[in-house]
Amino acid sequence: MVTKLDDLFRFQQTALSVRGQRQQLLASNIANADTPNYKARDIDFKAVLSGALQANNGQVSAGLNKTAAAHLDASGSAAGMTPQYRNMVQGNVDGNTVDMDVERNQFADNGVHYEAALTMVNMQIRNMLAAIQG
Repeated sequence: MVTKLDDLFRFQQTALSVRGQRQQLLASNIANADTPNYKARDIDFKAVLSGALQANNGQVSAGLNKTAAAHLDASGSAAGMTPQYRNMVQGNVDGNTVDMDVERNQFADNGVHYEAALTMVNMQIRNMLAAIQG
């Protein structure tokens, strides 16, 4: 029974985790908009989610191989994938590649998708409770 519930919620759990990590990356980009030589980073949500789901199913290891349990994960990785630097649209003199319009749009878009995923999880739980209670 518990494994069936885990299977039911695994996709949403993984998607929320990746969305949360992306939101942190975008917030970091916004926070460093005035930092000289800061390079904006982002992840390809679709590719990272696909890799994370495959890793959860035990098909492919998305992270680095560890030789000891005490080894840390790769720094700055999101769900086992390393964030990529965003292509520069308009360069700054100080070398900063953060475009606030792009970052704000991506941050809002990711936030809306995060809320939608939470709503879907809540609906699944309500449906299960309704089925149990009859």
